[in-house]
Amino acid sequence: MRIAAAKRQDFTLKPLKDFVRQLPGDMILAALPDSTPEDANMKTIVQNNCTACHTPSYILQHKFDEAGWNAIINLMKHANVYGIYQGPDHKASPVLEHNQKQLAAYLARARGPGETSMKFNLRPRPSGEAARVVFTDYEAPPDPDVGMPYKVLTNNGADWSLGTPSYVYPGFGVHDAWIDADGASIYFTCNVPNNVLTLGKFDLKTGAFKPLKVAAANGLAAPAHGMTRTPDGTIWFNVNPGKGGLGKLDTKTDKIEVFIPPEGMAPTGGATTVDYDGRGMIWVSSPTGALRFDPAAEKFTEYKSPTPKAANGGIGLTYGVAADRDGNGYWAQMAIDTLGIGDGKYGTAREMKLPPVEAVRARLSPDDIAFYEKNGAPDFSNPAPYAQGPRRMGADKNDDVLYVGNSWAGTLAKINTRTQETTTIPLPPLRKPYHVAVDSHHNAWLNIWMTDQVLRYDPKANMFTAFDIPTRGSEVRYVSLYEKDGQMKVVLPSYRTRKVTVMSFRSEADIAAAKAQAAP
Repeated sequence: MRIAAAKRQDFTLKPLKDFVRQLPGDMILAALPDSTPEDANMKTIVQNNCTACHTPSYILQHKFDEAGWNAIINLMKHANVYGIYQGPDHKASPVLEHNQKQLAAYLARARGPGETSMKFNLRPRPSGEAARVVFTDYEAPPDPDVGMPYKVLTNNGADWSLGTPSYVYPGFGVHDAWIDADGASIYFTCNVPNNVLTLGKFDLKTGAFKPLKVAAANGLAAPAHGMTRTPDGTIWFNVNPGKGGLGKLDTKTDKIEVFIPPEGMAPTGGATTVDYDGRGMIWVSSPTGALRFDPAAEKFTEYKSPTPKAANGGIGLTYGVAADRDGNGYWAQMAIDTLGIGDGKYGTAREMKLPPVEAVRARLSPDDIAFYEKNGAPDFSNPAPYAQGPRRMGADKNDDVLYVGNSWAGTLAKINTRTQETTTIPLPPLRKPYHVAVDSHHNAWLNIWMTDQVLRYDPKANMFTAFDIPTRGSEVRYVSLYEKDGQMKVVLPSYRTRKVTVMSFRSEADIAAAKAQAAP
């Protein structure tokens, strides 16, 4: 349609009475009060224990009085990582149980029906390079077996006025994702039970969706979680058709082979991550450490955590895994602040302990510290306030550097893989890293699942650049990189919104060309 003449239309926008639901998680956390030691402690509990598996924009977008917050805490102290109530015989989270009264009162003052104690300060709009990136979303369809039409799924995070969406709906879980070596398709893992999909595939040009299934012993599609792509273009992923193993995907044919660890060896499992080392071996997490797989010999080697459980009962379940260019593997025991190290040459395992966050520990009373030291962490969702929380890691394949995302501390640990010399790098305030990927220029990329951002860390300049994801509640749990012919794409799978978001970059020449095309 062509407009014959210029026209003017005036209108008035009315401010929302409650704009909080439109904010990303870090802005909501920043607004929580922390001027007293008790408020600062409660704010840390909210950051670490109430956002262990989801963004604070989800839990704080609605208001409840003190009784309502108490009811929510009563549920969540008995819930697993999926938010499922474990029953009356389940042992309550010691951290939430210990702090419940103060926490409910604190949240009621902040997000209750009365006047709020929160103070909001919006961050500046993106500028420069961060304002020039382009985001393309690939959205997985609902599970057809559920029979629910698209029109029922009204919130995918694109309309911020609807707030952060819930992922309790019939969809294929989108966990880890990679673009294939040819740059033609995106593959992602699915860890939600369903009949048809272990891996999902999107055509990058058309957006066409294709499910790929590994049959499980129970008749469903075998679930998958972690994924990596090796330099030869092969995609590897963990898969559980009955016992956790490894899947190998040929992206030329979409053919899948499955390899299962032998009897007596631990399965792949836990919050599973997959990586490759500089010797061509595949590393994958197991509940008790890590496994290394030799693709040529089709042989698994098991590495067990030297400390499977802390003396105070903290669970040493493996979370993230990474591997270096020398053939060594690393795994994070998130709940007990420990890194396992697997020697690829000798087949032995040792560990590194991460120190507590002293600034947090220092403001706690001796009684509180004694309580946390005695009770430990029953799982990675219920840390002590001073925990580091090493989660998913990334190794620089062109250097002797391992980066560890410390989720609870909000820091990046930079470890020399030969000497274990460690540098702690603080992230911008209230950013919690989940996973780390390293590009060919040694930059570390961090998905910040509790807010809608991905960060790039430049080690030469010691500087972070933040890129805002245009989805509210994206809750990205993995980041992968596609580099070819000097161009880069950043792949950001969103579990909560069933989308894979691809971030690409526009140069000054690209912008000039677009302006020229748009000129009359």
